[in-house]
Amino acid sequence: MKDKVVIGMSGGVDSSVAAALLLEMGYDVIGVTMRLWDGEEVDGSFREGTCCSFSAVEDARFVAYKLGIEHHVLDFRREFESYVVDYFVDEYERGRTPNPCIACNKHLKFDHLLKKAELLGAKYIATGHYARVSFNEKTGRYELRRSANTKKDQTYALYSLTQAQLAHIIMPLGNLPDKAKTREIAEKYGLCTAKKPDSQEICFVPDNDYVGFIERRTGLEYPTGDFVDTKGNVLGTHRGIIRYTIGQRKGLGITFGKPMFVIKIDSETGRIVLGEKGTEFSANLIATKLNLISVPKIEDGMRVFAKVRYSAQPAEAEIYMINEDEAEVVFASPQRAVTPGQAVVFYDGEGTVVGGGIIK
Repeated sequence: MKDKVVIGMSGGVDSSVAAALLLEMGYDVIGVTMRLWDGEEVDGSFREGTCCSFSAVEDARFVAYKLGIEHHVLDFRREFESYVVDYFVDEYERGRTPNPCIACNKHLKFDHLLKKAELLGAKYIATGHYARVSFNEKTGRYELRRSANTKKDQTYALYSLTQAQLAHIIMPLGNLPDKAKTREIAEKYGLCTAKKPDSQEICFVPDNDYVGFIERRTGLEYPTGDFVDTKGNVLGTHRGIIRYTIGQRKGLGITFGKPMFVIKIDSETGRIVLGEKGTEFSANLIATKLNLISVPKIEDGMRVFAKVRYSAQPAEAEIYMINEDEAEVVFASPQRAVTPGQAVVFYDGEGTVVGGGIIK
């Protein structure tokens, strides 16, 4: 009998092609679309989320019909609101910058979906992520490796996957060389998503105004506070800490006659510390909530290549454990805008994810 696999179908071209490739690989494929967010009223008009809208569900349904596979819509709205939306708002209120995609991957796409797949009798789940999963016979561990399509590689957002999850995950797009190949396959199968543009914004903030979303969500007007320099001298007034992030230079709402950067946000005092050019760089960071993939533990002084944001280039670094759940990461050269709330992800020299954590 063929192994049964549940493919998460968002209504985009990537997950559509992943479903088609699974069929080519000989799997018994079931399509599942996760209903995550209904949308909201903004300025008198209703705005849907991008990957969870009615049209996205319909696109996924049409693709499943075209491929001749079973399709289900599962309601994860309550879980999404708890694990992703509430977390998103809470982090900004604490002066931190969240990464909702990592939270969604961790709690929904690779946790709750895997449990639903088991109920459907499936051995595996699959997604349209650009990454590769393999098993290392020497170490006896599953590994997460960079995609062949380096421009679209999504391993940064997948660092929280566990060994138990990786054992049941397939990522069919990991070996495709570029997005053009993905669309070519979609055209070959006659899929309605072949020319559908990539989603750029946060799926539950379709107008890309995250400040407005937080204010509507909480019903609060966040208080103004002081901009201060590194010595505590007041430089001016900011418009509320949720409007700023570490490393920000533009949009401060005040000019200083020279470039000034946000280098610290203190949610307790409501103060935002600004520094001159150069102070936005950090030689080290503390990471917490560590998850390791390719190794069972970190040896002090372990050398890795670390990314402090999705778009950052991996930088040489050494890791030193503080306790079981925290580590200090020391960079060979200072990194710009190391931001609390974002992830730091460790790679070896071959593009395999060692692990990662949340910047504290």
